[in-house]
Amino acid sequence: MFHSFKGKRGLMRSSNKYHGRSEVNQRSSLIWASFFAIAIAFVEAAVVVYLRKLYYPGGFGFPLKMIPQSILWIELGRELATIIMLMAVAGLIGHHFRQKLAYFAFLFGMWDIFYYVWLKIYLNWPSFLLEWNVLFLIPLPWVGPVLAPILVSLGLIFSAIVILLFYQKGSLIVIKQIGLVRWGIICNYHNFYFLWSVPNVLQQQLPRG
Repeated sequence: MFHSFKGKRGLMRSSNKYHGRSEVNQRSSLIWASFFAIAIAFVEAAVVVYLRKLYYPGGFGFPLKMIPQSILWIELGRELATIIMLMAVAGLIGHHFRQKLAYFAFLFGMWDIFYYVWLKIYLNWPSFLLEWNVLFLIPLPWVGPVLAPILVSLGLIFSAIVILLFYQKGSLIVIKQIGLVRWGIICNYHNFYFLWSVPNVLQQQLPRG
């Protein structure tokens, strides 16, 4: 009995040490993931600065002038390549599907927020958080106020940190419920702007407010 108790205590200590090392590794991975996301955001913002100089010298106002079709295809490819890079890094860092998904959410959120941070530094744009913008081009232009992707990204970052740093077996159901509710809000919010404003944007009109 005594030996059995000692064995259990040893296993508990070993488990605690493992979880402690795991938490340190998660924090280190989040720091390096942040560096990557911020750097990618810098590159993305730099490309937008060049596009503005070439096609939108007066600023990004609506109704938005359409860029040449050849450049549009390159832009679509650039956006897709960015998502693939974020997925690749998340896949390299994460050890299982939940971790990979959480790291992708974290990377995407950091990238999206710092994309606007760099644009603010470069161009002093957006001038306010409710200013309208083309948020994404895949599969069609997603249009909404700048505040929308920032709020979504903050939710993604928070969810990822909860899953990666504070995950425990007893809280799995709660985390899943939080994630499902948040993703439902995100999808409905984006779909509203997507379906409501795309026809106007494609016809070079003002988005529906």
